[in-house]
Amino acid sequence: MSSDHFSVDRHVDSDTIFTRGRWELKQGIKVRWATENVKSVVKENELYSVYSTKPINHRGDTLNNGIITTRLSGAGDDIVKLEAYHDKSAYNHAKEPRFEVNTTPATATVEAVTGTAATNEASATGYTVKSGNLSAKIDEKFFGMEFSGDKPLTKLGFRSVGYVEDSRFPKPGLTGHTHQDYVTMQLHLSVGEKLYGLGERYGAFVKNGQHIEMWNEDGGTASNVTYKNVPFYMSNRGYGVFVDSTSNVSFDLQNECTNRVNIVVMGQGMRLYLIYGPTPKEILAKYASLTGLPALPPAWTFGLWLSTSFLTDYDYDTVSKFITGMKSRDIPLTVFHFDCFWMKGFQWCDFKFDPKYFPDAKKMLGDLKTNFGVKICVWINSYIGQESDLFDECDSQGYFIKKSDGASYQCDLWQGGMGIIDFTNPEAYKWFQSKLAQLVDLGVDCFKTDFGERIPSRDVTYHDGTNPVGMHNYYTYLYNKCVFEVLQEKKGEDEACLFARSTTAGGQKFPVHWGGDCESTFEAMAESLRGGLSLSLCGFGFWSHDIGGFEGSPHPAVYKRWCAFGLLSSHSRLHGSHSYRVPWNFDDESSVVLQKFTKLKLSLMPYIFGAAVEASRSATPVMRPMVLEFPDDKIAQTCDGQFMLGDCLMVAPVFSAEGDVSFYLPKGKWYGLLDGKVRDSQGKGEWFDEVHDFKSLPLLVRPNSVFISSTTDTSTPVYDYHKDYIVNIYAVEGTKSVDIPDTSGKIVATVTVTSTASGYSIDAPGNFSVKVLGQDVKESIDGIVGSSPSVVEFA
Repeated sequence: MSSDHFSVDRHVDSDTIFTRGRWELKQGIKVRWATENVKSVVKENELYSVYSTKPINHRGDTLNNGIITTRLSGAGDDIVKLEAYHDKSAYNHAKEPRFEVNTTPATATVEAVTGTAATNEASATGYTVKSGNLSAKIDEKFFGMEFSGDKPLTKLGFRSVGYVEDSRFPKPGLTGHTHQDYVTMQLHLSVGEKLYGLGERYGAFVKNGQHIEMWNEDGGTASNVTYKNVPFYMSNRGYGVFVDSTSNVSFDLQNECTNRVNIVVMGQGMRLYLIYGPTPKEILAKYASLTGLPALPPAWTFGLWLSTSFLTDYDYDTVSKFITGMKSRDIPLTVFHFDCFWMKGFQWCDFKFDPKYFPDAKKMLGDLKTNFGVKICVWINSYIGQESDLFDECDSQGYFIKKSDGASYQCDLWQGGMGIIDFTNPEAYKWFQSKLAQLVDLGVDCFKTDFGERIPSRDVTYHDGTNPVGMHNYYTYLYNKCVFEVLQEKKGEDEACLFARSTTAGGQKFPVHWGGDCESTFEAMAESLRGGLSLSLCGFGFWSHDIGGFEGSPHPAVYKRWCAFGLLSSHSRLHGSHSYRVPWNFDDESSVVLQKFTKLKLSLMPYIFGAAVEASRSATPVMRPMVLEFPDDKIAQTCDGQFMLGDCLMVAPVFSAEGDVSFYLPKGKWYGLLDGKVRDSQGKGEWFDEVHDFKSLPLLVRPNSVFISSTTDTSTPVYDYHKDYIVNIYAVEGTKSVDIPDTSGKIVATVTVTSTASGYSIDAPGNFSVKVLGQDVKESIDGIVGSSPSVVEFA
């Protein structure tokens, strides 16, 4: 099958801009708008309303007048669920797979809003549905909904909810008609409102003015096509919107209509959740209450990963040479990853080490782990090539997605004649897990779950009869869930970790995700960061990328700058396509740079892992867009070339060989952790232009910060973070407390720093030292509670 099949699947059915300006519809488009209230009924904690699609001026207007039904209810504290549908039966029987959403409907109350008529008699003027501090006010006669928290948030007004018939081109649709059915909801945007999220998107960080479709594809990192589509966005006005549809949801954000977000879903109805924060962190936490919190990855996963390249040959001697080379250069390595060719070509996936290179795989993995102390990761996907000795078994047992004629669906667009595992078949699900369990028994610690995007959406069937359009994106959720469960069962709840490329809503429960196939350029480095920041605002706590870029071989300058960026990300992996990413392949300084930033990250593990624990409990990501920490700063709302690592450290990657870097600092004095210099933003926020060599970048400590680091030169990310640690203090005002976790995520110590007239009072357990940052004069450290610090330094 040609690659054109996949583009046809997506684009022929996805022109969801239906208008030509304010007044005209495109030819072949018919829209029936929710117009006049026919009835509203309060059903327990839900408001059920029916709207005609034409005005009703007399009884005759009730004929030939379609209806749109809405259901408005609570779904959790500060969360309201809105459903709108046209044909009830088709909506209820669409067989679309459903996200695993956790709701608490009983949180809502519904009240009638009354006014006084000219006769001085009370009469209903509408209804209010309230969940926590979020309320939705509904007009009694004409369609209209206004959503408010502590201030108005957004609304659905005139011609904002409608049923669309699109007959521009023949297509099967979901109803068997000659037209395609859609439902549209158009949420109002206020002046100055900014929008974020919608998955891993490599273009502009602020999404206003963009048209975005939720359709996972293998398209690299240089376009609007992405591996990770998440139908959730948040606004700087204090709310988020999650569209509960696995289908090809379309978002037109201040583009088709410049004061609206136009959301379009294929089919007869739409479900969405409006989530009130009001802060971005609160929005994320409440969104995660619906779709799931990120699992906490094992502490060892935060160390440096080294991968074999995609195309070059390797065997045990090659692998051990690379690991030995890293060790001889004093570069701590934690994970070694075997990419595709650990299996024999044309036989992916058969889950067998190629005997030509690995005649005794179990011994080989054991030797690597014993001799070098590394964890082992291997590449997999959910495609079984025709030459795999597993193909016939899957074909005969019905484990593949099938064509409409009953034969297994096959494609040449990766492996020759590959079939795709049907995870809706419980037996196929268990079978796939059994193959991975055997690899775990050999010594594999985790899996890189590649692909999951090339899933056909027409003329195919699934075991459970689910709609293939809806399954296209949802497939990756089932795929990664299947693999994650194996690791949980075999390795333990606290040891499960993936390195996944594709995902959708809810996929944050199965970390870690990496950015996909980027080029080896500074531009790709920047677009990868934008993608990660967008994904982080969709509940994903952990994110990585290919250090040096994937496609091609990077210039040494690109490699070194990317090493600094990569080792200050939540997860750090060296990986490429045509060449190995070991530093001595570039220049002598590359090893120095990689060593410095690897050791820096390991020394910061008490702080970074503390941020990881926070991510697993609240969905606040480890790598944070500036807007997440500074939501009221107008400039921070747009910054996309820098990020906060946890709540204390700001990182500005350098995207040039010469070292030129421009970054923004919110008001205050920020301390350079690497150079010891203080940047003063003059109390109002300011841009800075600097030049850094390859061993440096802006890594700045935020005012009023306390963070924990290691006192020792450790070679592993796994150690006792609460023993022999450093309390780093910078410009603390009042009292500041930080928790220290152990490597399982349990909080085992708390450090409290209080600013006093003569210095700082510190309450800290165990053996610790203190480093006071940004002070030229040694002020006293008084009022120590508990053990005294072994060392007090001033920087």
